[in-house]
Amino acid sequence: MNSRIFLIGFMGSGKSTHGKKLARKIAYNYIDMDHLIEETAEMTIPAIFKEHGEEVFRKWEHDILLELCKRDRLVVSTGGGAPCHGEMMHIMNEQGTTVYIQLPPEALRDRLLHSPTERPLIKGKSETELLEFISILLAEREHYYTQAMHSINGINLQFEDLIALLEQL
Repeated sequence: MNSRIFLIGFMGSGKSTHGKKLARKIAYNYIDMDHLIEETAEMTIPAIFKEHGEEVFRKWEHDILLELCKRDRLVVSTGGGAPCHGEMMHIMNEQGTTVYIQLPPEALRDRLLHSPTERPLIKGKSETELLEFISILLAEREHYYTQAMHSINGINLQFEDLIALLEQL
């Protein structure tokens, strides 16, 4: 098994939930890139975007990815947009095993509607607006996500499915 496993996918796809369980099961450390950025910057991602802009956020994201690539025995949940910027997807594929947790827009909408996590990108959207937003953004990101070494269906995904996939490598 590779010493670094990167879970990618749209917000609400289960990267964090499955990443934590997977890391515990295989005795790896777990890192949520978005949380690490917030801890390092000592501000939330929405505050980073507001105060510094997306360009600075993406630079920090890139720098943190490079730092993570120096560590071993990691399961990393990336931000939903991370694979879509600069050379991030290329770096993850070169430095670890990438797994795309794939879900259709309707399933993502349902998960996000019931998520306790506040997500500024979707705040205040109706169900119809949310589905349209997800469909458009997912279509834009799909090109990057499908560059992952492996894709796995996120509907009813159990972390044992991830382990089985990774053990085949």
